Amino acid sequence: MRDFFKNLFGKKEPETVVISRDAVPGIIADMEFAARGTLSKETESPERAIRNAVAQLKLIVKTLANAEQDPEIHPKLKTIAKNTLPQFVRAMNSALEKDLPADTEEFYPAVVECVRNCLNSVKGPGRYLQIVFPDEMKASRAGIDTIGHEINAMTAALGTYRKQMAAIAHVRELYEKLCLAETDLGTAAEKDLRISRRVQEISDRIAVIGQELSSLSTDSGMAEAEQKKVELSDLEHQRDEILRTYAASSMTASHVFRKAEKIATRQKHAAEIGLLKHAMFLLSDHELPDADDLEKALAAACPVAERMIEAGEIPVKNKEERSVFSDTVSFCRAMRTTCADLHAREKACHVAREALASHPVLARGGSLEREKNQLSLMLEKEQHARTEICHWREKTQENIPLLSEELQKEVGEIMGKNVQFQEVQQKSV
Repeated sequence: MRDFFKNLFGKKEPETVVISRDAVPGIIADMEFAARGTLSKETESPERAIRNAVAQLKLIVKTLANAEQDPEIHPKLKTIAKNTLPQFVRAMNSALEKDLPADTEEFYPAVVECVRNCLNSVKGPGRYLQIVFPDEMKASRAGIDTIGHEINAMTAALGTYRKQMAAIAHVRELYEKLCLAETDLGTAAEKDLRISRRVQEISDRIAVIGQELSSLSTDSGMAEAEQKKVELSDLEHQRDEILRTYAASSMTASHVFRKAEKIATRQKHAAEIGLLKHAMFLLSDHELPDADDLEKALAAACPVAERMIEAGEIPVKNKEERSVFSDTVSFCRAMRTTCADLHAREKACHVAREALASHPVLARGGSLEREKNQLSLMLEKEQHARTEICHWREKTQENIPLLSEELQKEVGEIMGKNVQFQEVQQKSV
């Protein structure tokens, strides 16, 4: 009949309570306190029984240590007991000597370890003592059984307690995660506002720079600056033409000098090798050499190559090589003149570049362009940071209600009720 009415009316729904979310920390504390209280109440009797059993075992071991053997037992058993008893006593004392902790969670593993060691002692050296000291060994086993029985009683209580504490810890984690998300959301909103202001400031400055650059294009000094650019371009063009001639002559001479160096190396003419290498170094150096130094080096190296050409050791294969080595005196003089001319033209280009760079209109324009480029990079970084913050805020904004719903459910689970959070008017962020 009772089952009939139970099925008829159904299971009773849990009570529904409306609470403030700010009350969750207090609920957590209350539930933890209640769980600890329940654990303490359910384990108080087993712990007391275990401590009594341990004390009884200590007394039994002490009695065994001083016990006298039955004079009628077999001599062989006496010998075994004499050798085994000290081992058993030491093993049992080692297992029982540690004080059991007051905290239940620490007490449980300590007493499990204790009873395990006691069992090992009884099954090990203790098995040889059962005939010699039957009553004491029986009492030892009974004490160990008592401890094992009480441990089983504690196991269920501890299992329930740990499940409760795990659920409570999960609620705490959810609550902290939710609070942190809301705090971070507010912080992100403030950061987004600061970035937006910086983006606006940078954009405004870039716009002003653009206006200034536009005004510079119509500045009265721009025509003069453009003329200086043309003059510099002409100077650089003239220099480059002479440089191409110098480079071509250098390559022709160096090609023959390399052949001469190989021959001098085979002939082991160290002095000639040095002259040829020095000339090739000056001709191939990225820095333009001193004109006088170049002429001296060529004047020293050319006779070496000429001698080898006349001896038929170096064949002259093209008109450029024939032009150089048919009159090396003129070649050396021409290379000096060209080198000196290049120095002079490079100096003229440098002076023109300096004058152009220091021109007020161009200097101002260059400064504005550099500032604009730097600001553009800064703007790109700020906009990227703002995009990331916006995406994070959107994701977090979507996640907060889900976290709140999960927290509401889990709080209800640990309370055994249907829980609803009070609606709180939140500032839009």
